[in-house]
Amino acid sequence: MKFIIYHQAYRFEEKIEKFLIEKEDIYSLFYGVLQAIKAGKYERPLMATIEENHQVLAIIQMTPPHPLNLIIVNEQRTEEVIEFLIKSLMDEEIGCHSMISLKHWAYAFAEKWKKRTGMGHTLLMDQGLYRLNQVNETLESSPGNWRFATEADAPQIEKWFNLFEEDTGMPITSTEQVKQRVAQFLKEREVFLWEHEGSVVSMMKKSRPTKNGITVSLVFTPKEERKKGYARTLVAAGSKELLRTYDFCVLYTDMMNPTSNKIYQEIGYEKIADSVHVAFVEDKS
Repeated sequence: MKFIIYHQAYRFEEKIEKFLIEKEDIYSLFYGVLQAIKAGKYERPLMATIEENHQVLAIIQMTPPHPLNLIIVNEQRTEEVIEFLIKSLMDEEIGCHSMISLKHWAYAFAEKWKKRTGMGHTLLMDQGLYRLNQVNETLESSPGNWRFATEADAPQIEKWFNLFEEDTGMPITSTEQVKQRVAQFLKEREVFLWEHEGSVVSMMKKSRPTKNGITVSLVFTPKEERKKGYARTLVAAGSKELLRTYDFCVLYTDMMNPTSNKIYQEIGYEKIADSVHVAFVEDKS
């Protein structure tokens, strides 16, 4: 087996795109981040394959400080591929602090990572990956209307960005970085807002477009406006708008939050995969 690192995103895409297209919805995160790498949005990304006799066995991506993303192409060789990947990461002195992948691959990696490094793992997010082909038109809508966010909405979105991170247990992004990210969101017209009686009460954004799909993310309603159906109505309306351009939408949910999972299923989203985000930590057992 060979661990091959790519330094040109277009060459990497040429090598792996056929595998991503086969399961474009399930591999939407990997595929979408690759498009962002091609657009120059990440510095020093890791793009690699594990190959044998010119056959791709696995593909690897990491955009520090974000987690390692692993796709195993030949599942019959999962165990040896993971062992070879860990050896290769160590040989290349590539740090790995966390991983996001399909659940069985991530836990298989974590087990072997512990044996090799002594590092344990902690679950950051138990995720369900959902796909939408068509919005349920029978849903009752909350009062109000959706619109795209504008620069005037930036302070509100910046505040909600950090509140979303708090709610989901994610690391809190610095104020300056939030301002930069929100400015980019607005420039690319990515944020959808639900407005009722002149007040913005919920938000969502589109992200990581792939060849045929788009991801819905950053769904947030402040505590004082919750249990009024705003998020469900906004995601339904925003997803319907996105389906005018794309064949499908995908989104990740927190499996520990049954309310959000129920809401998305009511809209028409169907679960297609189990994914986890794990961090590697000092084992205290």
